Amino acid sequence: MLQPKRTKFRKAFKGRNRGLANGTEVSFGEFGLKAVGRGRLTARQIEAARRAMTRHIKRQGQIWIRVFPDKPITSKPLEVRQGKGKGSVAYWVAQVQPGKVLYEMNGVSESLAREAFNLAARKLPIKTTFVIKAVM
Repeated sequence: MLQPKRTKFRKAFKGRNRGLANGTEVSFGEFGLKAVGRGRLTARQIEAARRAMTRHIKRQGQIWIRVFPDKPITSKPLEVRQGKGKGSVAYWVAQVQPGKVLYEMNGVSESLAREAFNLAARKLPIKTTFVIKAVM
């Protein structure tokens, strides 16, 4: 699963997921899966969607993952009283704003890409849409 190799700090503030997204254009592949809503994608969700796409296109074409889980989420163990500091890192998430391209694909037909992205979208907790690279 995806996570940073090393970080400057072990734990992060909760923060807010507001503002506009960077990476709103399909830049590597021909087709893309773009976020419509905002939310957090865990490393497990990103990997599950990637596996669903890869298996559907039967290892033809190429897939790019445009999001990276770089924010640690902490949690305390069950049945532990409050206080005594912040919990340990449980998992990593990528914060996603509307318009962010999550995955890109190349080397497959549009119908196959649509089906693969549809399977991937079912694994994700946010609404997404299928986009095609704009030709200039």
